[in-house]
Amino acid sequence: MRFTYCPHCGTKLIQKEIGDEGLMPYCENCDAPMFDMFSTCIIALVVNEYDEALLLRQKYISDHYYNLVSGYMKPGERAEETAVREIAEETGIVIESLEFAGTYWFEKKGLLMIGFFARAKKQEPKLSGEVDAAAWVSLADAIGMVHPEGSVSHTLVDLYLTRQRGQLNSEMF
Repeated sequence: MRFTYCPHCGTKLIQKEIGDEGLMPYCENCDAPMFDMFSTCIIALVVNEYDEALLLRQKYISDHYYNLVSGYMKPGERAEETAVREIAEETGIVIESLEFAGTYWFEKKGLLMIGFFARAKKQEPKLSGEVDAAAWVSLADAIGMVHPEGSVSHTLVDLYLTRQRGQLNSEMF
């Protein structure tokens, strides 16, 4: 969100040079810069003991592609807590471990997405109302079922597969 008016007092903002930040929206009344704001979400690749990925079908997101578990962070919540909560809410699955995978900017929606790899025992998902269907699929198949190359879903599945093959190097980050 880019501010035009001060969210505190309603004054129309001006552009002012703010140190290393350059020209910034600034409230002369509050004597404060107004930094852009954006939402933060998690996205998690859930993998079971058979190296199968849990993919979700959510028609409100896509009629063609499957999705990974994702969701918005709540104020005061840590990203790890959000990942555990969203996986449980959307699929009914309690995870055994969680590993940070990276951060990703999702330009289309203006979101910062914090990626995780989650391990869980294979079980039948108990789906929330926002999930139309879910399936455990091989990771080799999952890469072709999620949104195409360049998407955060594709990046996470590809990163997991690359790690499995032992080809991870520092150039990937």
